[in-house]
Amino acid sequence: MRSLPRWAWLAILLGLLAATALILLAMGREPICKCGSIKLWHGEVVSAENSQHITDWYTPSHIVHGLLFYGALHLLAGRLGLLPRAVIATVIEAAWEIVENTEMVIQRYREATIALDYFGDSVLNSVSDIAAMWLGFWLAAKLPVWASVALVLAFEIGVALVIRDNLTLNVLMLLWPLESVAEWQAAR
Repeated sequence: MRSLPRWAWLAILLGLLAATALILLAMGREPICKCGSIKLWHGEVVSAENSQHITDWYTPSHIVHGLLFYGALHLLAGRLGLLPRAVIATVIEAAWEIVENTEMVIQRYREATIALDYFGDSVLNSVSDIAAMWLGFWLAAKLPVWASVALVLAFEIGVALVIRDNLTLNVLMLLWPLESVAEWQAAR
């Protein structure tokens, strides 16, 4: 089987991004923040505008997704080219963005994590999260392994120190909430 040309893979990636946005809109997600503005950065975690703008304190977790997806797909599907693996990573990330914005998962976030006022991502934020994953995937493709590992550690530790949350804690609290972690997170 002959591989697709580069432009076709890029078209697939953009098509997945557009399809995700359309699905989220069909689910009733807000296109942009209800506040009516679009910010490049919104740094207030406990806020109705969190996860509504282009980037926020959870953007590094999506970069980490890309780094991790690259590593896993390099090990599991290394024979595939970079762009086919990027498509697989995008399907995974897009699926998460869709699932994350279902009422069931939004409610789970409210019950088990520090996101008490979380009401889902805007479509803009979800699309930006996918783009952040692409950045992480691209960085992992370009950087030596040690640098990718250092980047994951820097993001996870740095964000935990600033907002008392990160990808690791988010997953832990969604799947197996610990009272001690919840108390530490609440002590902002």
